Amino acid sequence: MYLNLIKIFLPTLVAFFLGLFFTPIATHFFYKYKMWKKYGRSVTTTSDFSKIHNEKEELKTPRVGGIIIWVSVLTTVLVFYLFSVLFPSEYSFQMNFLSRNQTLIPLFTLLVGSLIGLWDDLIQIYGNGDFARDDKSWRKWKASLIGILSLLIGIWFFYKLGLTSVHIPFNGELHLGILIIPFFIIVALATFSGGVIDGIDGLSGGVLASIFAAYSAIAYAHNQMDIAAFSGVITGATLAFLWFNIPPARFYMGETGIMGLTITLATIAFLTDSVFILPVVALPLVITSLSVILQMISKRFRGGKRLFKLAPIHHHFEAIGWSSYKVTMRFWVISVVFAVIGVILAVISR
Repeated sequence: MYLNLIKIFLPTLVAFFLGLFFTPIATHFFYKYKMWKKYGRSVTTTSDFSKIHNEKEELKTPRVGGIIIWVSVLTTVLVFYLFSVLFPSEYSFQMNFLSRNQTLIPLFTLLVGSLIGLWDDLIQIYGNGDFARDDKSWRKWKASLIGILSLLIGIWFFYKLGLTSVHIPFNGELHLGILIIPFFIIVALATFSGGVIDGIDGLSGGVLASIFAAYSAIAYAHNQMDIAAFSGVITGATLAFLWFNIPPARFYMGETGIMGLTITLATIAFLTDSVFILPVVALPLVITSLSVILQMISKRFRGGKRLFKLAPIHHHFEAIGWSSYKVTMRFWVISVVFAVIGVILAVISR
């Protein structure tokens, strides 16, 4: 038991301190090469939005801070793997959490998703034309890329890991067979849509750290120690990012952080057989995504009338007078509360 806890907390701490170590180097690089968006938001900037955000200031803040997260995660994984190879012992083998059936596919997902996101960030930083302005056509391409990556992961689940069912809390298993593949694609796209939460300093980092910490606890409860350690490492790296992302943010997470983390979250939810717990653990992402969808529906079917002053919903709260600090802190509180509720449900619903 104690060794399992060490296996989770030691890599988490290593990832956190590696993130703190990498950040000054990365920050120098980000600012030296002016890695911020060239253009403002592609959507019409309303007067409400202009009141709460200084877009000129935002356009001078680097957008690729998520690099710190996935580089810290990758480095931590390699450190413990190489330690087991170079210093073989029972202890070093147990501390290595890179395994084919638990963490290989989440690591692959994180890296590929993050690199796709980095490509998107670089287009918006150095590119020209509609894609650089993140127009609707480019967003469709991004969704297609996520869909393709999700398809590959779903195929791996079905053919390599033999995953054919999902657990319904308090109601046993739902057998899906090969339909597990399209089901994963839907969940991954839905989780990715919650990435619009990256809109206020410190918001996405705090929320995602709580979510991955919860899945570390869920994996531990299910005796999936490698996934528990991997989720803990993501938590530690995200907290290191958050250390420098609290107001005033030194950099933003960008797509290289959001894209990799959200699709990895969906992957871990399936591997821990707790996908129906995901909407509870990740409630802030669900609310954020749903607010955008409801706003679009309202505009379309109510003659352009808005349901919220602004969407995503965290901007609505700013528009009605809440400070960005208040919005961020309350989202953090909600995230922690529902992360704990999710962990409890995952444990007692078996």
